[in-house]
Amino acid sequence: QIFAMSYPGYPPAGGYPPAAPGSSPWGGAAYPPSNPPPIGLENVAAYANQFNPSYMAGMASNLAGTFGGTNVPQGMYPSTPGGYPPVPPGGFGQPPSGQHAPGQPTPPPGQQPMGYPGQPPATYPGQQPMPNYPPGPAVNPSMPSYPGTTGPVVSPVTHGNRGTITDAPGFDPLKDAEVLRKAMKGFGTDEQAIIDCLGSRSNKQRQQILLSFKTAYGKDLIKDLKSELSGNFERTILAMMKTPVMFDAYEIKEAIKGVGTDENCLIEILASRSNEHIRELNRVYKAEFKKTLEEAIKSDTSGHFQRLLISLSQGNRDESTAVDMSLVQKDVQELYAAGENRLGTDESKFNAILCARSRTHLRAVFSEYQRMCNRDIEKSICREMSGDLEKGMLAVVKCLKNTPAFFAERLHNAMKGAGTKDRTLIRIMVSRSEVDLLDIRAEYKRMYGRSLYTDITGDTSGDYRKILLKLCGGND
Repeated sequence: QIFAMSYPGYPPAGGYPPAAPGSSPWGGAAYPPSNPPPIGLENVAAYANQFNPSYMAGMASNLAGTFGGTNVPQGMYPSTPGGYPPVPPGGFGQPPSGQHAPGQPTPPPGQQPMGYPGQPPATYPGQQPMPNYPPGPAVNPSMPSYPGTTGPVVSPVTHGNRGTITDAPGFDPLKDAEVLRKAMKGFGTDEQAIIDCLGSRSNKQRQQILLSFKTAYGKDLIKDLKSELSGNFERTILAMMKTPVMFDAYEIKEAIKGVGTDENCLIEILASRSNEHIRELNRVYKAEFKKTLEEAIKSDTSGHFQRLLISLSQGNRDESTAVDMSLVQKDVQELYAAGENRLGTDESKFNAILCARSRTHLRAVFSEYQRMCNRDIEKSICREMSGDLEKGMLAVVKCLKNTPAFFAERLHNAMKGAGTKDRTLIRIMVSRSEVDLLDIRAEYKRMYGRSLYTDITGDTSGDYRKILLKLCGGND
């Protein structure tokens, strides 16, 4: 059973429409007649030896990537060692070509037995065809759409990588471990060799180098790097050696420890990461620091800003792609009523809509808000809020509208004027190098009329500059 949550002031969750006669309560195909044709299950034992558990795991992973899942760029996380076994001839669970299940009629030439991959799904007399994706608007506007299944509709996976760093071809972790060992052995350090090696490997490959280094030399590569490097160059290299989620966990820990809080760091991470990334971040933070991420946020923030961060830290944003324009207009009216059209501001209404609705839905809301209210939603937030809450809400809106432009602005602000916000510069260059740094570079050039490469060159120096430019990947 699905329990729908609603937010204060939202319409009550609508029920599911009554099922059509002869239809399934979950939608999709109608129930079969009382005497369906045989499908060969009585002979399943004959094929039991063809079911490969390892292959089933690989198939499940492939299906998850094909039919929707979180938008995680390729190469961000280590895969199963050795990969999955090759597909058996003829497809999973399918008898070899030219054979059919014992006791079943021989299928027509060119067709597989009923129920196997590659064959159109069987239908029953009187059955209506299955509806195609995408589904219609959600019945319950506060929850994701359910297109005849028990899983939410999620954004399609974006194949490809808009990062500047990708898996190095011909990768040999033992050879790289040897290169790094030579670069740090004896008197002096060959920083350029370290830059060339680690700056040309994906995060997944760097994790393999860590393991190979310890295997070959019985030493911790991280400790050796710490002893040989210094300053911002050391910080950048060590950031590159952490997994993306672990790096975020340590950045948040650093942002809230001691006197004062780096609110911009908290906002940047929690407003820009995917649901899956944030859920994993919660798990890693608890394991690493023996305190939940929510407890850490509560200990160092307060008021509506605290509520905003806690909402974002749930990793529970609706991921449906359907847009219900009646709900869009309702949200626009509620945002206007909570801000511009009243004395004072109902911050909780902004929080509920901006932190829970899907990216697709909110982009439509922002466009409709501009049309109906003749004012950009960002300007309304600036008029109605202040301080950390204003910065947080603006970051959420900017990330939803155009994530690369949000990071381009953050990079520009980190380098403009006297001094450089090195922690921000390092965090963005490292964390986006395998995600969308190519798009960030393009937005930077569009917004500021000069390349990111040029500004990094003018604002940094030495090996620190070299490794940042390596991550940048080129001049525009």
